[in-house]
Amino acid sequence: MRLKRFPRQSRTSRAATSPRRKPVAVAVTGGIGAGKSEALASFARHGAAVISSDEIVHELLRSDPEVQAAVRERWGDTVLGPDGAVERDRVANVVFTDRRELEWLEGLLHPRVVATYLRWREKLAELPEPPVVCVTEVPLLYEVGGEERFDAVVVVTASPEVRISRRIRPMQDREQRLISDEDKVARADFAFVNEGSLAELDAFVADVVGRLSSEAR
Repeated sequence: MRLKRFPRQSRTSRAATSPRRKPVAVAVTGGIGAGKSEALASFARHGAAVISSDEIVHELLRSDPEVQAAVRERWGDTVLGPDGAVERDRVANVVFTDRRELEWLEGLLHPRVVATYLRWREKLAELPEPPVVCVTEVPLLYEVGGEERFDAVVVVTASPEVRISRRIRPMQDREQRLISDEDKVARADFAFVNEGSLAELDAFVADVVGRLSSEAR
């Protein structure tokens, strides 16, 4: 089952008619456990350049000196592994049991995540043959007002029962902070109910890439 809307003409047209053609910038978002990462992988299979906000976060925790220093100062040894490095699983144990700590971490990381994927998009645009479509997975896209940075938004949804069955870590508190799937779908350019096979998801993504590529020509 899938729902689709045509992309915002004004944004896509601007991307296609700028002096130097930039890839059509797409965001993939949706609820926890809906299958955003699978959708991102499908976009990659269909020729889009892709990047994940979660992976950017992991890299910041691994290698950004300012982030590491701030995390150590706030939480001390509780988030350090045996080698003294910040470990994301230990950070998760702190923030997913305390909303204030989660909000602090998001405030630290969010501007850096945005700056990273915007730089990535600019580098793609400088390539001799830029990809037609580039896709960023952004779990909290609407919650932080980030949709204005993209030409089109894809929302991936699934029923609460299906999403719960896919979760690795309970996130009830974080879930309560998200806007509803209904609101996301209403605001999206494309939406997919991800409760079937990978082949169905792949067909949906192929359709989206085809439509956006046609708009960009």
